[in-house]
Amino acid sequence: MRALAAVGLLVAGAATAVASVALHQAWWGLLLAVLATTAALLALPAGWWSRTAYGVGWAAMAGYLSVPRGRGGYLISSDVNGYLLLALGLVVTVVSVATLPRPGRADAGQGPPAS
Repeated sequence: MRALAAVGLLVAGAATAVASVALHQAWWGLLLAVLATTAALLALPAGWWSRTAYGVGWAAMAGYLSVPRGRGGYLISSDVNGYLLLALGLVVTVVSVATLPRPGRADAGQGPPAS
């Protein structure tokens, strides 16, 4: 069941990245991309099967879309909005990996022990 959720979150992350790249030219589109991506990262619990799957889908699709097209054009603009979108991709990657539970913790994601 976790693998199915991970695949769904991978696709959701990729879809969010596609929408972000499509709308990043307008100020409101970039703002919407930042808010939607941040909300998803904060709402998903830390873990390989949740937040990291979403982050990998987002970063992989944004990375794929940042490669030059066959005719020499780019989908991500080389202006402030484009660089902010690429910075958002770095933030997504760092947050997705940095918030993983430490290896070997049996109670990862359960919170502090009750005293």
